[in-house]
Amino acid sequence: TGGVPRVPAPVTSVLSLAVTSEQIEHLHRRFKQLSQDQLTIRKENFDSIPDLEFNPIRGKIVHAFFDKRNLRQESDGLADEINFEDFLTIMSYFRPIEMNMDEEQLDRFRKEKLKFLFHMYDSDHDGKITLQEYRNVVEELLSGNPHLEKESARSIADGAMMEAASICVGQMGPDQVYEGITFEDFLKMWQGIDIETKMHVRFLNVDTIAHCY
Repeated sequence: TGGVPRVPAPVTSVLSLAVTSEQIEHLHRRFKQLSQDQLTIRKENFDSIPDLEFNPIRGKIVHAFFDKRNLRQESDGLADEINFEDFLTIMSYFRPIEMNMDEEQLDRFRKEKLKFLFHMYDSDHDGKITLQEYRNVVEELLSGNPHLEKESARSIADGAMMEAASICVGQMGPDQVYEGITFEDFLKMWQGIDIETKMHVRFLNVDTIAHCY
């Protein structure tokens, strides 16, 4: 409760120098609504958000908020809870493009967003998206379609994995096995796709969260 806490310099730099006190205050209101005025947010605080309830990859979205890789911490694994500084770090992945960004900043900006997305797929934190991990995501995404059987979803995932292999390593021999998508491969796969304006978190809308109580 009270005023907006002072944001440490490293977090402000992550959000970019153009971040304003109004934007920080806006994010702080969202944080307070999610945490129900506590100092930290736990996974269960996401349970009653309407926009997340029926999202097929709800678990992966919530997981991403507590993934220490996304929190820019040295250690691996998941945090039990996140504070406001952590929350700002996560939200920095969703900030929009700024007009004054040069090519180097845009490239770093894009890679940060794609790294966040990569971590959502790489559930065992080994630095590769395996076929099984890819299958899991595809099956979750398609789980709401009553006309699509599980085997069909697997076939779609297998086809996508073969396409990834062809993009990343070229023509493979009959006995060659593609072990998984590295982050470098992931960058190649997303080349030319506008990730900069597509990554957003609509469920963090203040009015939406207010209905959760």
